[in-house]
Amino acid sequence: MIRKIIYISIFALFLQTNLVMAGSTDSEELKDSGSQNSANECFEGFSRAMFKLNHGLDKAIFEPVAKGYRALPSPIRKGTGNAVDNLRSLLTFSNNVLQGDFRGAGNTAGRFVINSTVGILGIWDPASALGLEEKRKEDFGQTLGRWGVGSGCYFVLPVLGPTTVRDTAGKVGNFILDPVYHVTHNNEIHNGFVGNGNYSEHNYYYYRGTGAVDFRAKNIESWDSLEENSIDLYASLKSLYLQNRKQKIANTTSTIETQDDSDWEEIDTN
Repeated sequence: MIRKIIYISIFALFLQTNLVMAGSTDSEELKDSGSQNSANECFEGFSRAMFKLNHGLDKAIFEPVAKGYRALPSPIRKGTGNAVDNLRSLLTFSNNVLQGDFRGAGNTAGRFVINSTVGILGIWDPASALGLEEKRKEDFGQTLGRWGVGSGCYFVLPVLGPTTVRDTAGKVGNFILDPVYHVTHNNEIHNGFVGNGNYSEHNYYYYRGTGAVDFRAKNIESWDSLEENSIDLYASLKSLYLQNRKQKIANTTSTIETQDDSDWEEIDTN
């Protein structure tokens, strides 16, 4: 696993250097372009096309599903969100350790143990009542940033949305570091690794999909407000994404909480 992480880190550095050079002639630089958390717009035409595609998919599929989910009783939605966050904390724990944040790792581990047992698989959050408040979510893209890897080019992927070279490498690292991914996938391959074959890779995608729907449902009004108040929605979303990632890497107060390196839980449009 450590070898894979090293390979991904080297790959992120290599890809960052080459893509920045490729897009340097017509890129739009953000403020503080000399910092490791700045990003160049290397493929704006492609990105705007993917943004338009994603926006159409959201209107046709994701937003209606999220509105249907919002119709469920609040306790069900709250419990679902808590359970997803509880599983997501395993990825945060791995990145806490890689970043050398052992206090954060201890807090994350304590919350997971308490909420998985007393909180019945994370449906409730007794850990917060006991003083173990959730600090912040971490992912491998943030870890790369803490290690000094620059963000590289900004671009938009179909379905997955906005990202940078560093965060794209981080997505791969998240699969390697996420215990939920390994339990569900290895269990199907080996038929009995955990739970005697009761888990499969489909369980992992159900978990991620549920998290995405929960996230979108929390953001219906915020996203509508962003659409109404933005002259250029693409540029507004880009700025919001990059500011959020910069804040998360610096471990400063963020207006947006994420489920992973690109899922927003609350969008501040002020």
